[in-house]
Amino acid sequence: MSGREGLIAHLQSGATTVCRAWSVRRRDGTVFGFTDHDRDLAFDGAVFRAGSGMSASAVQQTTGLAVDNAEGLGLLSDAGVTEADLLAGRFDAAEVVGWLVNWADPADRMVLFRGTFGEIRRAGGAFRAELRGLSEILNQPQGRVYQRDCGAILGDRACGVDLTDPALRLERPVAALAGERVLRIEAAGAFGARWFERGRLTVIDGAAAGTVGLVKLDLRDGSAREITLWQRIGAGLAAGDRVRLEAGCDKRTGTCRTKFGNILNFRGFPHVPGEDWLAAVPTSRGVNDGGSLNR
Repeated sequence: MSGREGLIAHLQSGATTVCRAWSVRRRDGTVFGFTDHDRDLAFDGAVFRAGSGMSASAVQQTTGLAVDNAEGLGLLSDAGVTEADLLAGRFDAAEVVGWLVNWADPADRMVLFRGTFGEIRRAGGAFRAELRGLSEILNQPQGRVYQRDCGAILGDRACGVDLTDPALRLERPVAALAGERVLRIEAAGAFGARWFERGRLTVIDGAAAGTVGLVKLDLRDGSAREITLWQRIGAGLAAGDRVRLEAGCDKRTGTCRTKFGNILNFRGFPHVPGEDWLAAVPTSRGVNDGGSLNR
């Protein structure tokens, strides 16, 4: 007997040898293992490091659709979670699984928590991460919203635009940096001004490889471009690092039609009356037959 049944039998014995263990899987596939035991543990294809300094509060679990939550606390170290990785967003929405384990026989274990990292804070050489349960996704809006602008995300299944098309993206090294959010790219091609505004910047190599920033402004300066990001790239973007820029979309019908030629997939409702229509009163001007206001 092993697994959950074995652990329950062990707990009922009265003399227990249990600890907690957590696995953290980042979106890039990198897996980290932590335990509050004083020796490393190995199970489920992963090694759970002792001395990592990570611990977690008691998990609050409820029935129904209430959100399970907890908090993880750990030290920043080169062997585990580094401050540079946190600043770069590499641990954002990372998958977390927490076990109660019999350290004398790790085959006897049970899952106590499964969810993702939420808000992460850093202070005094440590990090504090909010742990969000699986029911957290039920708090997110579902279904379609009836609005004038497109409800799809550029490049997703509903949109259908292929962002791997060379006509919609640009890969170049960073020529220079001005502050932490402004970068200059030379030989920026034939893309017009503001082409990449509201788009994404992905760092391809260097210390910040794999991190993503959102473009706030895209200005042309001759054959070069000046790109301003909404937030700085936390891992330390440097001149010479290669980046990829993807076209941005303001979700308007005109942009969908002229910039992307994708009007058939437009997911907005441009003819929905505005809020001023709700306060409209009868008038002797025009036709008052209850028909469409878009004639």
